[in-house]
Amino acid sequence: MKSSEFILDAREVHAWYGSSHVLHGIDLQIKQGETIGLLGRNGMGKSTLIRTLLGHVAQRDGRITLFGQDASRAKPHEVARLGVAYVPEGRGVFPNLSVRENLVMAARRGRDGRNDWSYERVLETFPRLKERLGNLGAQLSGGEQQMLSIGRALMTHPELIILDEATEGLAPLIVLDIWKVISAIRASGIATLIVDRDYRKVLSQSDRALVLQKGQVVLHGTAAEVANSSALAGYLGV
Repeated sequence: MKSSEFILDAREVHAWYGSSHVLHGIDLQIKQGETIGLLGRNGMGKSTLIRTLLGHVAQRDGRITLFGQDASRAKPHEVARLGVAYVPEGRGVFPNLSVRENLVMAARRGRDGRNDWSYERVLETFPRLKERLGNLGAQLSGGEQQMLSIGRALMTHPELIILDEATEGLAPLIVLDIWKVISAIRASGIATLIVDRDYRKVLSQSDRALVLQKGQVVLHGTAAEVANSSALAGYLGV
């Protein structure tokens, strides 16, 4: 495929924390509207890869292109302005702002002026938030904070949204709600990169998937190819 087909095109990505070499030449491409699953056991480099793509890891090498622009040395705010939204592990809501303030402060039109994820649509998608507009972020349950974090990301009208452990530590019913929203995001045409421990659910929602082991891609292909690989269980330790 030509690199112009990808909204994200990362080639030979390396990353270090001090003297520790964490990522070893990773390639990752995402097309417009495509959902990619990123799998691997804990400590294999998934979060480091995400943080590197977002510009949070200073010691990095390789070429990262976003929407046709070289973002290899881009700062996190520059990556966000290009049209990438991030829902971090741990949610990252502002505890001293209300639900309404958390949402409104993020609102801006998309790269092409698109405004289809309006404040009203986000509240329709997350009715729990609509009931708690005046509550502070710190007063929300873990599940409500996760909904707020996803809703806030959607209000930036991203071309690509990165979800890092979006269902981690949540009650089963809330997890179901979060996966329904992820499915709706996918259906709306936003490209998505998903990291989650429930690899079966990730693969059911993905077009393609990559498996990392010790900072290298050891398995990749369509979601069906990865799901049916005899090597998958060994790489994931299941």
